[in-house]
Amino acid sequence: MNFPSKLIEDAVTEISRLPGIGKKTALRLALHLLKQKESVSEDLANAILSLRKQIKYCHTCFNVSDSETCSICRSGRRDRTIICVVEDIPDVLAIENTSQFNGLYHVLGGIISPIQGIGPDDLKIEALISRIAGSEGEEKVSEIILALPATMEGDTTSFFITRRLKEFGVKVSTIARGIPIGGELEYTDEITLGRSILTRVNYSVD
Repeated sequence: MNFPSKLIEDAVTEISRLPGIGKKTALRLALHLLKQKESVSEDLANAILSLRKQIKYCHTCFNVSDSETCSICRSGRRDRTIICVVEDIPDVLAIENTSQFNGLYHVLGGIISPIQGIGPDDLKIEALISRIAGSEGEEKVSEIILALPATMEGDTTSFFITRRLKEFGVKVSTIARGIPIGGELEYTDEITLGRSILTRVNYSVD
């Protein structure tokens, strides 16, 4: 791709480093910014710089935060006896958008993957164990929900965590895996269909 300006080329190169953005899309974005007021580019640049320099990670659940403790962990309205374990931050956002979960979270920062060289020590598993061991009284953790990917790596991570939690006698559950609403059985893979049958629930008309 030939560029009329080295400045545009540099901008396209940096923008195209973002996931899901190719050179052509990066060029369109760069040219779009050129058409806007200079203040628009300055606001974007300042927002990115502030993100990198000022963002913090909650010292309890490792979610992104503006302070040492995130708003979810600080909230007095959350059920502190239930912790939902997720792979990464986008999973927290996805679950929160459902408005169906009122407990706390724990972000592992990945899943166990020997192929990628990621082991249990590379994740926030020990921090999770410490949270459970340190809970007491009315806020004692009673259930851990494993909301991890339905992959071999996700299942390996779930298995490892479950074994580590065995000594605490805490209930361990996983999110349901089944047929999506509107899905046709003939197009559903065998593993998902099999899990749906095994984890079937009672059907009631009441």
